[in-house]
Formats: sequence, C-alpha cells, structure tokens
Amino acid sequence: MTKRHRTVATSAVVGLVVAGGHFIGAGSAHADDVKPSVPPGTEPSAAAPVAIDSNAPGLKIPQGGTLAPVKVLDIAEVVEDLGGEQRRQETNETVMMALQSEVLFPEDSAVFNAQAAARIQAIGNEINQSKATRIRVFGFTDDQGSYEHGKELSKQRADAVHAELSKTVTNPGVVFDVRGYSEDYPIADNSTEEGRKKNRRVEITFPRGAS
Repeated sequence: MTKRHRTVATSAVVGLVVAGGHFIGAGSAHADDVKPSVPPGTEPSAAAPVAIDSNAPGLKIPQGGTLAPVKVLDIAEVVEDLGGEQRRQETNETVMMALQSEVLFPEDSAVFNAQAAARIQAIGNEINQSKATRIRVFGFTDDQGSYEHGKELSKQRADAVHAELSKTVTNPGVVFDVRGYSEDYPIADNSTEEGRKKNRRVEITFPRGAS
C-alpha cells in the first residue's frame, strides 16, 4: 500500500480565480495569450491572521448595525503521495489533481509512457462520477531551458492529457479549458531538483460532485 501523508489547511480560504479565455469542446484544444494573475486551483493559502486589538473603536458595531450573514469558508484539503508523484487538493467546490510530468512522459517529451493512460482514465472515471462538465487541464514546467520551449512543451502535455480524458469522460456537454504556462506559477523552489520536479506537472481541475 502506498504510504501517504495528509495536510489539512483548516483555515485556508481558497478563492476561485477564473482563467481568461473561452471554454472549448472536448474535440479540440485552445490556448490564448490572456493569463489570469494566478491559475485557478493554484492559489496560495491565506496568510497568517494579523493581530487584532479587541478594543479598537473601528471594531464596534454602529448604532442600529447588524452582523453580516454567516458564511461557510472554503476549506482546502491536500493529500500527496509520499513521493509527490500525485497531489490531490479538494475544496468545498472543486477537485484538483496534479500529476508530476515524470509519471506521464519521458524527459522533454509530450508522448505518454506506458502507465500514463491508466492514471488519466482513473481521473476521467471520477469526473464522470461527479457529473462535471467543465474541466481545466493546465501544463507547467520548471525554469530550465527557454521560456518559449517550456510554453510549447507544457501546452503539448496538457493537450495529450486532454485527448486521453476525452476518451473516458462521457458527461453530456463537457467542455475543456486547456493551457500551457511554461515556468509560470511554480509551487516549489526551482533552485533544487526536488522543487523543479514538483513544478513539472499537469493539473486537472473539475467541480466537486454532490456528497
């Protein structure tokens, strides 16, 4: 059995930033030049809370004022394989699966290895179960080599994952947003090989099904 370690971000508020551009049909892929400030599903966790003076006058409710309605915050739960090959992040609204490029492709290639199709099909089956119809497939690289090469490679890898998902996902009206971001939006330190390995990834994000 694969050992796993679990990190629960019990206070992280995950805001969904929608990527600029258009969703497309399952039979084609498209990438535009408009980038979000942060790719959806990869936003950093909220910073530590700032110390608050409970006696500050600005915290007092004005005469006749009322409290805002109760709001349930979006809690993020992250589960990562011990080797970091696969990372799953769930919020109240979405599921994001990040697969390291090494488990899908040979070095500097966008051609699947022997085990890749089965991994993508398993995610596709979960998407079917959740009845998701909008799916984001984003590719990323590390900062080695030129930015332009990373852009092309990350998009080609996202396209390959999109093509494989299209064989499995059967939900009516499903659409994909497929993009390649090169070295933009790293999730780890590019100065170490361990960090670069985490940054070389493909992320698949879809709405969470009803529980």
